[in-house]
Amino acid sequence: MNGVELFLLGRTLMKIGEEAMPAPRGEHKGGTRAVLIVLSDVAAHADSAIGEIAERTGLPQSQVSTAVARLRETGSIVAAPDPADRRRLLVCKSEEVSARVAEVRATTIDVALAAALGTGDPARAAEVAAALETLARHLGPERAGSAGSA
Repeated sequence: MNGVELFLLGRTLMKIGEEAMPAPRGEHKGGTRAVLIVLSDVAAHADSAIGEIAERTGLPQSQVSTAVARLRETGSIVAAPDPADRRRLLVCKSEEVSARVAEVRATTIDVALAAALGTGDPARAAEVAAALETLARHLGPERAGSAGSA
């Protein structure tokens, strides 16, 4: 496998992950990828300003602001004024597990994975799921170091 193949596999896995996630409620439809990118950045860099998140993720500042607003509404992150510059907000991951976070964590990838594999073969789906669990154990966000922080 080369870097391009790995990158394309990663994109495929992202799409499966997005399909597996329960749809957002309320007015917020779509934009799941930006929300997840912002959330992963905030988890890796506590007490970040919107501009800093935008710079690290490569997302436009307006998209980061929208994602932060959605994440605040769901209780996934909290924001507080920057003590050094009260005009800026600093965001960090919430210590509390919100209802939305609990819902997302409780949702499995089984249906989305089976759809992506194009098979109803439970043995094949279990084999791929086990491989993904192995990858997550070795390369998950808590282990990725600098690779996990875009």
